[in-house]
Amino acid sequence: MTDPPEHLILSVADVKRRFSEVIGRVERGERIVVSRRGKPVLALVPADSAGASRPAPVGLAAMAGALGDWHALPRVVTEIYAARRRARDRAAPDLG
Repeated sequence: MTDPPEHLILSVADVKRRFSEVIGRVERGERIVVSRRGKPVLALVPADSAGASRPAPVGLAAMAGALGDWHALPRVVTEIYAARRRARDRAAPDLG
């Protein structure tokens, strides 16, 4: 015998037909996966288990987050500092 699934899987059409029932089940703590053409596309979960959404960072915080995924950043920064040291238009910065 197999264990029952941890969540119910319903098609989009089933969710539309049974929307009030689905909302009630989710309110009581069930997770419901909605599928389209047999493939899962979203999960309905109770709001308290979905996690609080945070506002997107802005300004310098957004820039820092964007740079966090740039794996070549250390090499690029090193190249920039090397180019500044070779430049003749102003003195190289004292980096410590």
